[in-house]
Amino acid sequence: MSTPPLAGAGMPPGAFSGTQAQAAREVNTASLCRIGQETVQDIVFRTMEIFQLLRNMQLPNGVTYHTATYQDRLAKLQEHLRQLSILFRKLRLVYDKCNENCAGLDPVPIEQLIPYVEEDGSKHDDRGAASQLRFASEERREIMEVNKPTGKTEAGVAQQVKMKNINALSMCGCKEHGK
Repeated sequence: MSTPPLAGAGMPPGAFSGTQAQAAREVNTASLCRIGQETVQDIVFRTMEIFQLLRNMQLPNGVTYHTATYQDRLAKLQEHLRQLSILFRKLRLVYDKCNENCAGLDPVPIEQLIPYVEEDGSKHDDRGAASQLRFASEERREIMEVNKPTGKTEAGVAQQVKMKNINALSMCGCKEHGK
């Protein structure tokens, strides 16, 4: 993983003017988050390698162990731990810089991020849309009122048909169909 240069890498000192050097040092917060994400992925990868090394090491159970092999594995393990420590420090720097960049921002409540329609339409400047909304609401309410008795009537008729079917089945002696 490579990080973007903070200043003009490979450039002679003074190649940038003061404002350009300041702009080159400033890093976008989104870029910092991406760098942080890559750093976390590197930390996970290094940790998996450390556990792989530990799993492959033999336990000291009285078996003679070659000193050269032990020293080699110990050096690899220490190098991985050193790299892991560096990655954690880098992640902490990125975290602190992101917090510094976002310190002046006011958090936006979640309720403001979700658009919704108000019942009274008081915040709408377009009176035509508000009146259309009211008209549609009234029309919907009327349709629901008309359909309520119909729904109850249909339920009653369905219940009567069901009872007649059960009575007819029980009168003809078809007990396997009746419940």
